[in-house]
Amino acid sequence: MFDQIDHVGVAVSDLEATLALFRDTFGMPVVHREVVEDQGVEAALLDVGDSHIELLLPLARIPGGALVAKRGTGLHHVAYRVTNVDETLEQLRRRRAVDR
Repeated sequence: MFDQIDHVGVAVSDLEATLALFRDTFGMPVVHREVVEDQGVEAALLDVGDSHIELLLPLARIPGGALVAKRGTGLHHVAYRVTNVDETLEQLRRRRAVDR
């Protein structure tokens, strides 16, 4: 069903310090960085082989800003690669219906 992990999202409270750790200590290059206003975060993407780590810094006073305050730092999400997203979603719907 899932082909590969695309990226792991990690909520952080200090983007610069966390970037220094991942980039300088672990040798992961930063490949993209942006502010995602509609999600309320500043995001930095680092390469790890064929996958990525996405560091997410919540921005104050907008929806994502409550992220770290509410749940703390750490794992936020895991994103998977699939061959066919529509087929995968249908498989998941069928499996969920069976589990109910």
